[in-house]
Amino acid sequence: MTILVTGSTGTIGTQVLAFLVGYGAEVQALTRTPEKAHFPAGVIAVRGDLSDIESVRAALHGVTTLFLLAPNVPDELTQAMLTLDAARAAGVKGVVYLSVFKGEDYADVPHFASKMTLERMIHAAGLPVTILRPAYFIQNDLRQKDALLGGGVYGMPIGGKGISMVDIRDIGEAAAKELLRRERADAPLPQETYELVGPDVLTGTTISALWSDVLGRPIGYAGNDLDALEQRLKSFGPSWLAYDMRLMMRRYQQDGAIATDGEIARLATLLGHAPRSYRDFAEAAAAAWAAA
Repeated sequence: MTILVTGSTGTIGTQVLAFLVGYGAEVQALTRTPEKAHFPAGVIAVRGDLSDIESVRAALHGVTTLFLLAPNVPDELTQAMLTLDAARAAGVKGVVYLSVFKGEDYADVPHFASKMTLERMIHAAGLPVTILRPAYFIQNDLRQKDALLGGGVYGMPIGGKGISMVDIRDIGEAAAKELLRRERADAPLPQETYELVGPDVLTGTTISALWSDVLGRPIGYAGNDLDALEQRLKSFGPSWLAYDMRLMMRRYQQDGAIATDGEIARLATLLGHAPRSYRDFAEAAAAAWAAA
């Protein structure tokens, strides 16, 4: 009875591992460099890479439940499809797959489209999968520290339609709960889908006002300049990814990504508490920055 977590050293994988510890399941973490990995006590590092299907097959030996997080790379879809099929062939009885919120609507955003294609595979094959669809991560805004504290602006061009951003701790907790539920079941369980969203409708203007309140100083909104966003992202990442992110922000500006009351309530039922708010994040971040 073993849970394998992919993406184990990343933002979400580390949260999933943190919430899995202490519940009695054997947890393994897939990583390219087990010798360098630092996981919670009891988590077993397993060598593997989703771009190397033979290493994935080897890592799946003896695994009963899989957390599948495919990296945002040009061949994301291929890696995810091969891993999912290898899990089926290995007899894995349950999978929790990290997809994306509003993916079915944003067909022109590459990393959204690839996740929707994998969802089609899941549904067509009737696989025992929980699909988790997270919205934009609240903690992405930790990167706004310099703009907020030094420039007095909120710099992410999310527009004015509104986004129901989600706290990464809620993603990790939801994934862990579904992994444990499927792991403990005597047989494969039916498919489930959850939208992982926050309780707030956030715009560039409302986030700026919130930061003004939290920091006790005027914070403005830097505006909707997608050219500037793309150039900034290209300064520390590949150009294809910068353009992908530009397309995502363009859709946020045009259409927003707002959760329904029903989606928020369903997530709260899964978590056992209300989804965490942006204000809670902002207050904790401001306190940490002040103490640094």
